[in-house]
Amino acid sequence: MKIKNSLKSLKGRHRANRLVRRRGRVYIINKTNPRYKARQG
Repeated sequence: MKIKNSLKSLKGRHRANRLVRRRGRVYIINKTNPRYKARQG
């Protein structure tokens, strides 16, 4: 999982990316291709 300051650019890398907030952290999750997982905060 990548840990980034800004996730805006990572969200556009794959069309299945979803931006999710959990416990004060921002995640990008991708069910079809899990290598795009990322976290912020």
